[in-house]
Amino acid sequence: MTAPQALAGVRVLDLSRVLAGPWATQTLADLGAEVIKIERPGGGDDTRAWGPPFTTKTDGTRGDSAYFLCANRGKKSVELDIASPEGAEVIRKLAATCDVVVENFKVGGLAKYGLDYASLSAANPRLVYCSITGFGQSGPRASQAGYDYMIQAMGGLMSVTGQPDGSPGAEPMKVGVAVVDLATGLYASNAILAALLHARATGQGQHVDIALFDVQAAMLANQATNYFVSGKAPTRMGNAHPNLVPYQPFPCSDGMVVIAVGNDSQFRTLCAVLGAEGLATEPRYAANAGRIEHRAELVAALSAITSSWTMSDLMARLEPAGVPCGPVNTIDQVFDEPQAKHRGLEIELVRDDLSAPTKTVASPIRLSATPVRYDVAPPALGADTEAVLGALD
Repeated sequence: MTAPQALAGVRVLDLSRVLAGPWATQTLADLGAEVIKIERPGGGDDTRAWGPPFTTKTDGTRGDSAYFLCANRGKKSVELDIASPEGAEVIRKLAATCDVVVENFKVGGLAKYGLDYASLSAANPRLVYCSITGFGQSGPRASQAGYDYMIQAMGGLMSVTGQPDGSPGAEPMKVGVAVVDLATGLYASNAILAALLHARATGQGQHVDIALFDVQAAMLANQATNYFVSGKAPTRMGNAHPNLVPYQPFPCSDGMVVIAVGNDSQFRTLCAVLGAEGLATEPRYAANAGRIEHRAELVAALSAITSSWTMSDLMARLEPAGVPCGPVNTIDQVFDEPQAKHRGLEIELVRDDLSAPTKTVASPIRLSATPVRYDVAPPALGADTEAVLGALD
């Protein structure tokens, strides 16, 4: 017997596109919700064209981009022009049958079609309506569009990412994936689940207001509280950690290994493994605060030692000793890791119009009683239009 899924019976109307909204709704789909993705006729979600690389259809023509595949599995695709009176009316009918609506239009952009929270909740009081925008539903920037890259800059992330001033290649640096969009999607899905619990308990839905800028500020985490406590804005430190030393990549003869020492005991163990017990007993380095103060000379001393080791030899000694460490992997190496294979992090789903299965990364959510299932590949544009709209008649 197939185990039930946690969100079985929950119906989601997804009016979002690109990444933050689709990432939230993919999480809901992975957990068993029925997600109906509304797409612009003829083109669909903008990311279907964000390539190369692209998939290949069975007839040899270009399929969807790899980007689209990353955030849209488990969904039904419906082509619909919501700007037309007929399309807007269909959305209203669908929303009346749904538990959740997710949208990422500009603030107030859906009101002119009668698709805003006030309009849809009037007909469906239990509706959880999640709006994802750059700056939220209020404030001096509320009307402005927001994109991950600019929010990484405005929200302070780039000010603490990259090599420090005076070093080769020093400049503010973005993260290598759209991390603000991804975190926004996760915050949105968490908020939606909380609002669903409230709706089930009270019969009352609510408007969920999620802003990329707010999310990025929250993601500053210890860097923000470092500022609050010290009064000094943190700066770029390359791969170093502001509050721990040693906690960064170290050179080996054949690559780099990250060593992540979280306490003084681990530091003493590290020194013992490296045959550098003198560093552990040196008063400047014995406690973490001293190691931070004397970061440059300690890191130089450790690097001189690790550079003569191979990556495999170093990790083979550190891991059983309890010193956290890991290789700096390329993306292909990530999925070749035995741990990745054991955990099944690469999944394949078949779509009839494509010449090969689509591969995506498995959800990290592991539930013992209501496990994630992967039943539906990211859909072809409009694949479910007839079935979904036909059920409204």
